[in-house]
Amino acid sequence: MTTLIVENVSKKYGDLETVRGISLTVQAGERVALLGHNGAGKTTLMQMILGLTPLTSGSIKVLGQAPGSRVARGSIGFLPESVAFHGALSGREQLHHFARLKSVSVRSADELLDRVGLSDAADRKIRTYSKGMRQRIGLAQALLGKPKLALLDEPTSGLDPILRHEFYDILEDLANSGTAVLLSSHALTELETRTDRIAIMSKGMMLADNELSELRLSARLPIRVNVTTTPSQADRVATELGGERINGCSVSLTCQQDEKVAMLGLITAFGEAIKDVEVMPGSLEELYRYYSAINPEEQ
Repeated sequence: MTTLIVENVSKKYGDLETVRGISLTVQAGERVALLGHNGAGKTTLMQMILGLTPLTSGSIKVLGQAPGSRVARGSIGFLPESVAFHGALSGREQLHHFARLKSVSVRSADELLDRVGLSDAADRKIRTYSKGMRQRIGLAQALLGKPKLALLDEPTSGLDPILRHEFYDILEDLANSGTAVLLSSHALTELETRTDRIAIMSKGMMLADNELSELRLSARLPIRVNVTTTPSQADRVATELGGERINGCSVSLTCQQDEKVAMLGLITAFGEAIKDVEVMPGSLEELYRYYSAINPEEQ
């Protein structure tokens, strides 16, 4: 089922066009990372999906309904980049308030407080919370009512590495339950194994939208292969494979994706001279730099 459909959407403010001809779909249970520099149009796109900003042209459907409609509003969980809550309320009081607004049980709010690791601090005033704790309250409110579409703008901002890991565990559970997830983030490294698809925006236009493996094939960034040899064989392996000897017994090689199997065959032919092989495809950060360098006007 296609939860979100964005078709040829544009947004103008006078002569300034901040979003230009964007098309994007997110299926139920799919996790899509929306990447782009500040000012690329990511937040404007999310605001249009929420129904907070009118479209200049194109169309958006959330579960087949227009943004801002009753069905769309009731189906979306949203976490903004900057969360703000009433400092005089406790975390529990604030989340119970959101639960009543969403017509869901306060018991589910308490369960979410535990899920985001705030059960011990639930009855403290929010003004005493750190940024990371306030971010976790924001995540909990976004998950109230088990939304069909979760829009998350920089959701791991302010979270330490352990809490970031726990956040992505929650995200995986959410997707496994059928929720479509669209998240915007600058934390590229943590997205590589935690999302199903990558969409990259620049200057209001979509530069790339595909699975990570397909983006790598399209970009043709070199694969790095590090080979560890026995001490006496490093020079021979480097010479015969055309690599560079580094750090004593290590040899650094590069190849394209369609050359990888042949390269590994040549390496294994050295037999016991090879102690270890590490294959490293282009990282998401490298892919982001590659696609961001593309001039969208020339596409």
